[in-house]
Amino acid sequence: MRKARAGMDSAMKEQVLAVARAGMTSAEAIGFFRVALGLFYLANLMTREELDFKKIDAEYNRFIYHSIGGGHSITSVLQFMSGEKVLRVVESPRFLDAFILHCPEIPVDTIPFLLSLNLGVAKDISGLEAFGPVADWIEQQKLPAAE
Repeated sequence: MRKARAGMDSAMKEQVLAVARAGMTSAEAIGFFRVALGLFYLANLMTREELDFKKIDAEYNRFIYHSIGGGHSITSVLQFMSGEKVLRVVESPRFLDAFILHCPEIPVDTIPFLLSLNLGVAKDISGLEAFGPVADWIEQQKLPAAE
């Protein structure tokens, strides 16, 4: 199992594209792409190394543009991941199977934590409390572990 990394490499790009190919429609494939890529981005923030966000974001944006076209960015990916539509993806057995198969360095059970991290960053930027369907889903994921 490879260690997650802040920047992008060809293996990570192939992993994200493989997850996207598991989508049955173009909309589903783009959703799978966004979530897989966003999870890599968020997982790679978990480092003690100083990160050059300008460089990292430029790498991600270039990959996004080449993969799904203009009008998308790492910012829009992270916004998607804080909205209700992300739940259709993270609750999709097809997505979960593909993500487990192609992205073993990000355990599927860390998805709630990573989505929570994303909401926390959004809260820090906006100053608004994180609430709504995604926050509720994250809390529901904690229940089985507590019982």
